[in-house]
Formats: sequence, structure tokens, C-alpha cells
Amino acid sequence: MNPYDLISIGRACLDLYANEIGVALPEVKSFAAYVGGCPANVAVGAARLGLKVAMVSAVGADPVGDFVQRFLAAEGIETKYISRKPQHRTGAAALSIMPPDRFPLIYYRENAADIQLDIDDVLAAPFAQARAVLISGTGLSKEPSRSATLLAAEQARAAGATTFLDLDLRTDQWHDPRAYGVTMRAALRSIDVVIGTEDELRACNLHDPSQLSVRDSQVSSANVTGDLAAAVQRVLDGGPRLVVVKQGRRGAALVEAGREPVEIPGFPVEILNTLGAGDAFAGGLLYGFAQGWDWPKAARLGNACGAIVVTRHACSSAMPTMAEVEAFVHQRGETL
Repeated sequence: MNPYDLISIGRACLDLYANEIGVALPEVKSFAAYVGGCPANVAVGAARLGLKVAMVSAVGADPVGDFVQRFLAAEGIETKYISRKPQHRTGAAALSIMPPDRFPLIYYRENAADIQLDIDDVLAAPFAQARAVLISGTGLSKEPSRSATLLAAEQARAAGATTFLDLDLRTDQWHDPRAYGVTMRAALRSIDVVIGTEDELRACNLHDPSQLSVRDSQVSSANVTGDLAAAVQRVLDGGPRLVVVKQGRRGAALVEAGREPVEIPGFPVEILNTLGAGDAFAGGLLYGFAQGWDWPKAARLGNACGAIVVTRHACSSAMPTMAEVEAFVHQRGETL
């Protein structure tokens, strides 16, 4: 048996979320501190559901790095593969919460430690001991993390792990929006399952920068125009066997080569904060995969996890346990 159900690779940082709801960032009086970053959030989500998880990342040799590492360890996640980068700082983000559809986010990632994840860090990681390995788009945005992340996916695939790519588009981390699609497509040969929003998938097939627009400083939720079906097909043509399309309140769609998409309905809830919902979805999907469920059932669990998180303030700290998910579904008279 594999010691780890999941190894999650990439960004682990500090999130500062406004305590005042509906207030623009310049007027915010206080913030709550959480651990964030797509791979870290997914790791916590999967661990809270019951998976054995390890994190491969890098943080600064600073108190914020201590904060990140201690939180993850307290969640039962193996942190010995998180390296310290003394010349770099643990990344951060600040968010104002203006539901239902405005969540302006500002990144502080100049000199970020996690983008300094390198090949030696990857070579020290136990990919041969993992059932699933998750990489993220932001981990591919710059060197040395790009080469290290690509190597991690190659090694994991060669060792027999199922590899997942969360597209995780953060527009301000790319020197040219077209480079995002080029890089994602280059990574696909080592990927089994791709997870992304409709806009992220369109960005994989972006040809003209005018296809992309970002409202305010909401860099986590860029709008991308284009043919979604063509973009999904181009991703499948790159080698993955499954594309999972996150559709927000509508749920998710599962697309396999040569088959019609399978729609998995969501759970209607009142939104407080959408940030982290997609990561909760991925945690649920990965849990279902580890249990040997079929993809529709795994995605249904993911939808429930995401629906719970949008009703809460945080990302990682808001991830539900399996008992919470079961109660949430039962209260609605539904089943997974």
C-alpha cells in the first residue's frame, strides 16, 4: 500500500481576509490570518476528509513560514518535504469580501519562496509512495518552480501515481497571458486528470490577449472568452483521460475523450466568499478517487465540499470534515 493518498505540490502562503463583509479594501479595519494557496488548500481539504497527505512546497525562513508549516502539521499533513528558502519570503495575499460576486484579491509574491521550489526539493520527495499527486498552474508560472513541478509530474506518473493538474490561473503571475496556455499544454503529457474553471480552460487555448479581462484586482477570477468545447478538446488531445470543469453554483461537468459531458449538479447555498470553493471541490474529488468511487460520485462530494466553503469566511480553515459533509447533504434530503 502507498503511505500517502495524496502529495500536493506548490503554493503555501499567508492569506489575510477582511473581517468586515461588504467593505472595500481601503476601508477594512482588520483581517483574519489563514494559510492559503491552491495546493495547500487542497491538501487540507483532503486531509480533513480523511486522506493521508504530504505537502511539497517551500516557505521562507521566517515566522510566516513557521505559521504555515505549523498549521499544516496540525491538520495531520506531512510537512517534512516543505523546504525553507532563507533568501526568500513566504508569499501572501489580501482579500476583501464583497458578496455575492466581488472578492478583490491582491497578491504579494515578489521574491516568493514557493516559486523557488527546485529540482533537488522534488528529488527528495516520495512520489513512489503516493496514490495521487496534484500540481498547480501557478507552480508552473516561473522558474525554478516550473522545471521542478514538471519533473514532479513526470516522476509521479512513472512511479504509477495518478497525476492531477489544477489549472489555478493567477493572471498577474504570468508575463504574457498566452504563456499560460502554452505552459499548461506542455505539462499535459504527464497528467491524467485536469481540474479547472470554464475560464481557466479557455485560457489554455487563448490566442489573443484581448480574450482575457480582469475586473478590479480580482486576479483569481479572470474572464476569458472563446470556445469552451474546443478548449476542453485541446486539453484532452494533450493526453489526460479526464477534464473536470468547475461550474460554480451549477456544479461540475466531467468530460472524457469521445464521450458526452456528464453534468454533476451543485448544491444551492447563500454565498459569503467563493475563494477556496474550487480547492474544496478538488479535495472532495481526490477523496472520492482514493476511495475507488466513480468520477460522478467523487465530483458530487466535491460539489458538496465547495458549497460548504462558500458559506464560510476562510479557505483552508473552512474545509469541511466528512461528518460535516454528510450532515450538509442529509439536511437537504439528498445523497452523494
